[in-house]
Amino acid sequence: MAGMLLIRRTRPAARRAASLAIAVPARRRSFYDVAAAAAVEPARHDKQGRPSTVDDILARRARAGKLVAGIAAPSDSDMFKGDTTGKPKAKRWDSHLSAESLSRQPCTLKQAARHLRKPGLVSLGGGLPSSEHFPFASLSMKVPEAPHFSEAETLASGRTVTIGKYDVRDHGGVYDLSIALNYGQATGAAQTVRFVTEHTEIVCRPPYADWRCCPTIASTGALEQALRMFCDKDRRDSVLTEDFSFSTALETIAPLGIKAFGCPIDEQGLKPEVMDDMLSNWDEAARGARKPHVLYTVPSGQNPTGATQGTARRQAIYKMAQKHDLYIIEDEPYYFLQMQPYTGANQPDAPPPATVDEFVSSLIPSLLSMDVDGRVMRMDSFSKVLVPGSRVGWITASEQIIERYQRHAEVASQGPSGFSQVILYKLLDETWGHEGYLRWLMNLRLEYTKKRDSLLAACEKHLPQDVVSWNPPAAGMFMWLTVDYAKHPRSSTASILDIEEEIFNACIDKGVLVARGSWFQTEKDKPLPGLFFRTTFASASPDNMNIALQRFGEAIRDSFGKN
Repeated sequence: MAGMLLIRRTRPAARRAASLAIAVPARRRSFYDVAAAAAVEPARHDKQGRPSTVDDILARRARAGKLVAGIAAPSDSDMFKGDTTGKPKAKRWDSHLSAESLSRQPCTLKQAARHLRKPGLVSLGGGLPSSEHFPFASLSMKVPEAPHFSEAETLASGRTVTIGKYDVRDHGGVYDLSIALNYGQATGAAQTVRFVTEHTEIVCRPPYADWRCCPTIASTGALEQALRMFCDKDRRDSVLTEDFSFSTALETIAPLGIKAFGCPIDEQGLKPEVMDDMLSNWDEAARGARKPHVLYTVPSGQNPTGATQGTARRQAIYKMAQKHDLYIIEDEPYYFLQMQPYTGANQPDAPPPATVDEFVSSLIPSLLSMDVDGRVMRMDSFSKVLVPGSRVGWITASEQIIERYQRHAEVASQGPSGFSQVILYKLLDETWGHEGYLRWLMNLRLEYTKKRDSLLAACEKHLPQDVVSWNPPAAGMFMWLTVDYAKHPRSSTASILDIEEEIFNACIDKGVLVARGSWFQTEKDKPLPGLFFRTTFASASPDNMNIALQRFGEAIRDSFGKN
């Protein structure tokens, strides 16, 4: 079926009269019956002013009824959020946006889709292929059922989930291949928008009213779009970030013709007092760029250093952003990889959260959850917590920023893959639900805790601790090793970069790959402040970690003349 049903949303809080997917009571006729669907009442929203829980979300869904969202149905987070009465609206960010972003206009063809809501209208205006020519009748997959998440349990007792082409038309479904595999909106499918909006409400609870979520093609693509939205080389814009930052982010910034400046960090990441000093004493002529108005940071399990900003540190960073009017790009791919405290080798483990509520309460608050101004764009991704190949994530920001992001996505990515979205919908929404997904994240925390502890045990066993030091990471999948360059026998004649290269090449010769710290240095025209290597515990087995750290330790000892 190649038609598309769009229904005008009439909720009083709506700020525009666009045609949107809505939720309808299950007792109504098929959503393909335009006359019936057009007559249903819009979804209602919980009016209680308390934080949302999984039970609140389920109750709200029950009151709203079945979600009706056909091919390319426009949607936004306001359809699925709880009540925001009494919360402030976000500030406007016109002065921060680039000329490129400000000049973008809505996509003409996607705007024309609003006319498809008219009952009986026959469309010859849009280039939507007929689903009868899609060469996929159904897709099947075997997935775990909460809380039995292991590979062995999945093979033995997992659920086989099937996605048909016409599940909505023929079986009362909410999402199927005829919808997912056709063209969609740049904001992603309504089914995806609903889930990520509810999830963000459960976990982050943004404290201002007009926040929205927008699905993305994961964080790398979202970052490139965000940087182009906020940074303009003709204004001599620049970005502030950690002095060692995600190399791909730096490689995204550089070709845009803007500069990145690094702020020193400690075991909790960015130092607010150093940020304040840098920005208060900014010399535009000496720096070759105007004072940064964008902060890019990875607060949890920072890549590459593994540093995690605590609650007080995040609050202080946010206050510095307010003081200096920074817009924050909060990149949080590792947020849900917050691990159990490290108790030491052969010590009893700290008890993990026993319930979903305890797990959510144990998470360090996001910068988004502190954001009273709407100055944070939080980037989430399924890459690190489900599968990288999904290429699906989402951003959360103010309505103004999401609208500008949407205008860019309409002529760039056009939104995430339909295959990925419908597969994730069947897993996260239909099979697990919010509680099952949070239980998956609880399980992932314990799995990554074991992986981290294996790497730490290998470090303690094999590395010369008089020259190599580290902090046990509290989140993420990386550990930063600091090598005391001053103790190297050739420190007076060889540079840090030379010694780093020597150790790296020796590691390769011995059969272990570690990442060189210099790869992540934000300001590469500056001397390295120290000798560092990044290691990861994400994929290697405990036995292989042991072998790898033994080889790395040998390379260090050889370079320092300790063998």
